Amino acid sequence: MITSVLFNIWLLLKIVAILLPVIAIVDILKRKLLGIDKLIWILLVVFLPIIGSIIYFYDRIKHRNRK
Repeated sequence: MITSVLFNIWLLLKIVAILLPVIAIVDILKRKLLGIDKLIWILLVVFLPIIGSIIYFYDRIKHRNRK
């Protein structure tokens, strides 16, 4: 029973770890950014997928609240 729950949690974490960077990259490509800014964000998300995605979405929310 506990093994099954742990496996489901582990599977959910793996799915999030795959989807989060994909969603971040799609969002980066859709945003109107300067070419170098877009490149830097994509490289950050590609080389540091989880942390880079979290930083990107945090910055996106922070930037949206500044307007």
